[in-house]
Amino acid sequence: MKRLDVTIVGGGMITNDLLLPSIYHLQRTKIVGEIKICALNSAPLKYLRDNQELKQAFPDQSFTPYPDFSEPDDKNYPELYKKVISEMKPRQVVVVAMPDNLHYEVVMEALKNNQHVLCVKPLVLQYKQAAEIENILMEKGLFVGVEYHKRFDRRSLMAKRAYMLGHFGEFAMGEAKLIEPYYYRYSNFQNWFTVDRTDPFVYIGCHYVDLVYFITGLKPVEVSVEGVKGKFPNGNVGFMWSDARVRFENDALLSVTNGLGYPDAGAGSNDQGLLMYCEGNGKTGMIKHDDQYRGVAYCYLEDIGPGGSAYNYVSPDFFRFVPWEGEGYKPVGYGPDSVSAIIGAIKNIEDNAGDDIEMRKKLIKDIDAKGIIATPANSFINELVVEAGRMSILNDGRPVRIFYEPQPHVAFR
Repeated sequence: MKRLDVTIVGGGMITNDLLLPSIYHLQRTKIVGEIKICALNSAPLKYLRDNQELKQAFPDQSFTPYPDFSEPDDKNYPELYKKVISEMKPRQVVVVAMPDNLHYEVVMEALKNNQHVLCVKPLVLQYKQAAEIENILMEKGLFVGVEYHKRFDRRSLMAKRAYMLGHFGEFAMGEAKLIEPYYYRYSNFQNWFTVDRTDPFVYIGCHYVDLVYFITGLKPVEVSVEGVKGKFPNGNVGFMWSDARVRFENDALLSVTNGLGYPDAGAGSNDQGLLMYCEGNGKTGMIKHDDQYRGVAYCYLEDIGPGGSAYNYVSPDFFRFVPWEGEGYKPVGYGPDSVSAIIGAIKNIEDNAGDDIEMRKKLIKDIDAKGIIATPANSFINELVVEAGRMSILNDGRPVRIFYEPQPHVAFR
């Protein structure tokens, strides 16, 4: 029952807000051993080191930085992650927390060095890359989990069970939205969230397309996406807003609105939710998730909320630090649950299969079949959707069809 060493590639927002605190907690509960974090330069690593909230929650824990804290902030090491991964013991964990367009090369580097992988969503931007990853991981008996954390929201799991039992009928029409805060435009997003690389639908809209598929089992068959461009503070041009329409195999329609523009002075940290109408026998069913409010509102003495607001709708469900029976604070929510499930699955594979590659393959297939943790085998529809979405948004919303036979691919309608 050995601990798993973890290397996080990427030191940005998702590492700070979810990945590192979740993995710190797994370290103190004896699931994870050594933690390394590799970034382009030392600046985000120093930010993580000096984060007072993390210090309060994990007073005696730290990570090994690459490059070292002593390196100048502006000295870049774009290839350093390859060296760090190559020096890991086999079958540990590489966490891929890079911009969307860089996932493929980091995942492939990890697999080349015989490492299991946790990758933030989406896994990659093209189906053929997901298929290649699936072939390699099965050949080597390595696990790749994609961190679609909304699958671990209890609301989502409740809806999935009830839908499977036929309590809603069949999905027919729905809408989803996820608008992230305006201040994202002042973050490192302005260096990579550009028109030629990604867009709001690919970055966050994929959460809700995956969620509808997760709940219903229905595959998407057509995507059309239009975007609204704008300039970041550094002058780079990106899609600040997107509006998508996704058709599913039963002709159901889902509209998806995304953007980087929720007001910083707003009460919520973002604006998000899902509404699904379903057809039944002589009646209709409905699934409605208001994912912004979650029933908790605080008014702080100071402007410490998202974007610097005093009055806030505080969601207790995605990620919060809470007191617990141990030292510091414990991260709770469906975000940490998702990270814990993926790393826990890897540990289960290693503890119960070890060097037996055939047993590792069997355990991986069991996870694929269960369909809770997203994997290349059970969530490849997402790569088809984002590939189609990119084609569509770069061609003024032209519809793109998704085909599953004889070989999955996308093509303009």
